[in-house]
Amino acid sequence: MKTAKSSGGAAERVALVLERLLGAPVPLRVRTWDGTSAGPADGPTLVVRSRRALRRILWQPDEVGLGRAWVAGEIDLEGDLEDALTRLESVGRDIATRRHLTPTERAEVLRAAVLLGAVGPAPKPPPEEVALPGARHSKSRDKVAVSHHYDVGNEFYEIVLGPSMVYSCAYWDRFDDPGYTLDEAQRDKLELICRKLGLAEGMRLLDVGCGWGGLVIHAAREYGVEAVGITLSHEQAEYARKRVFDAGLSERVDIRVQDWRDLTDDPFDAVASIGMAEHLGAERWGDYARALHDLLVPGGRLLNHQIVRRPGKGRAGRTFIDAYVFPDGELLPIGEVVAAIEGGDFEVRDVENLREHYARTLRSWVTNLEAGWDRAVAFAGEGRARVWRLYMTGSALSFDAGRIGVAQVLAVRRHADGTSGFPNTRTAWLGAR
Repeated sequence: MKTAKSSGGAAERVALVLERLLGAPVPLRVRTWDGTSAGPADGPTLVVRSRRALRRILWQPDEVGLGRAWVAGEIDLEGDLEDALTRLESVGRDIATRRHLTPTERAEVLRAAVLLGAVGPAPKPPPEEVALPGARHSKSRDKVAVSHHYDVGNEFYEIVLGPSMVYSCAYWDRFDDPGYTLDEAQRDKLELICRKLGLAEGMRLLDVGCGWGGLVIHAAREYGVEAVGITLSHEQAEYARKRVFDAGLSERVDIRVQDWRDLTDDPFDAVASIGMAEHLGAERWGDYARALHDLLVPGGRLLNHQIVRRPGKGRAGRTFIDAYVFPDGELLPIGEVVAAIEGGDFEVRDVENLREHYARTLRSWVTNLEAGWDRAVAFAGEGRARVWRLYMTGSALSFDAGRIGVAQVLAVRRHADGTSGFPNTRTAWLGAR
């Protein structure tokens, strides 16, 4: 890493404050509102546009404070964002956790803040930050949480997700093919799910958290099933219904705004839960598994696809993703997910980790967002676009490092005699149609 002579001014003091908060030299060049700069000469530059940014970080010296300044546009980055986040990780400390300063360090930080004119009351969080009302994981609160994430404008999601309008991790069947597109990988994800569920003409499929209708449309068109898709997002439901109508599938696909706890349908032959269970919370998983079990015929299959984390204690305190992306979201280790599904009287038949696939998917979404940046800002606002750019870039690095993964768990409701109805070999039920 090349070093450059500091030009003094505000940049030198801001770099000192950040170094004390990080507990290590800042691995980025810092440029401040007065035009001065300090730090490494190579690589990305952290641009601190105002004293307000520093005040936010001093009041909330963790990733939420940094995130607030980022979303508000008070700090920015010149250069590659992924490179910058990788360099910050290289200091060997989790920036989500506040560092306890020594008395000497506190005095240094306070003196720098006074000289910079950054002392004052805590600024209000940007409007993109959410604080949810009501009891955690109540129906009303879950609806607000889902609306915060998904009801930001279908036009925005068209830019990020591309023409497929399929969310969650794609399945890159030709992983090393540079010409293989995101839309192709999302189509192959839908196909993989349908094959794992053993869909065939005349079956009934339930998609819990159906998004913009990609899976139910694919299953009805390609496999001849009748499908019900439920979501808590009105914007998603309206968009999905139009797609169903345009595909000529209205007689076979029903899109509803409905909570999974309110389902009273006759049993289905298959249930898909794709990128939905992250919103559940650990305390709801047992109820969810039992409800899905009761919604299946004997021999019916469940495919659960969700982000998981490493075993051990989860992260303490509020994170940027809690505050801006997935309020009330909770990641579980894969072992706890399997245990919860088995606790719902399912037999788990297959578990597949697609961690590397999600990292590639996220980078494709970031590419889409950056290519359509001006339109994304016009549709959803600059703050929202900045949230998504940071969240997706950081998440790709987390998948790379194995801090999080994504798993598909295939399970079956056994018949009364204990049989599953599965073929005796994996290739028999996973092979191409």
